[in-house]
Amino acid sequence: MALPWLQRVELVLFAAAFLCGALAAATLTRTQGSFSGRCPLYGVAALNRSSLALASGSAPSLCYFVAGASGLLALYCLLLLLFWVYSSCIEDTQRGRIGLRIALAISAIAIFLVLVSACVLRFGTSSLCNSITSLNRTISCSEAQKIPWTPPGTALHFYSNLHNAEVRFGI
Repeated sequence: MALPWLQRVELVLFAAAFLCGALAAATLTRTQGSFSGRCPLYGVAALNRSSLALASGSAPSLCYFVAGASGLLALYCLLLLLFWVYSSCIEDTQRGRIGLRIALAISAIAIFLVLVSACVLRFGTSSLCNSITSLNRTISCSEAQKIPWTPPGTALHFYSNLHNAEVRFGI
């Protein structure tokens, strides 16, 4: 059975939301790992001789929340995608009103969590970048990731990863 065009669009949107959520969670987790598990969002940078260091970061649970919300969005969208592909194409069933209302309610909650996470990510990254540029060692965060950090190996591509996570959230 051929799917109506609106259902095809819905499936494409679920697939896109899955990819965006998974990539946002992965890039933020990678960034947190490059700071030895410390959350760089809303962090404060300090100058340590000729290198930069993360003097203080926020609680790791803040990064866990942002990565978890985007990861849950990805999982939810993947499950919905698989369910609707299975039920529409294989079993040839249609949606009921109750199922649609439940899906809409869960989607509204997921969108709210993603909005909160996106704001935390955006303002947390901005706060870290302001802290770095206020040291007058560099003029931008993208340049700061080229400067050596203490300990060595810390902050590898931190700005690129945080920026990519923001892009995945669509902000």
